[in-house]
Amino acid sequence: MADLLIRGLDDEVVQRLKKRAKLAGRSLQSETKSILERAAGRSLDESLKVAARWRRKLGPRTTDSVELLREDRQR
Repeated sequence: MADLLIRGLDDEVVQRLKKRAKLAGRSLQSETKSILERAAGRSLDESLKVAARWRRKLGPRTTDSVELLREDRQR
């Protein structure tokens, strides 16, 4: 695992991070690591795989939203 050093953080930011960590019952390091991991998100390949799984679960489309909107406007 790599280490990361962030210089020049505003004191207010550090205080808010400490507050978040305390509320979550974690250390400042653990909370900051969690925030960075979430912010980095998934890679494009991982996201495409997740989307493909959802498409398989949901099955083919049975309605056309354009047609539904058209019908609703005609009423």
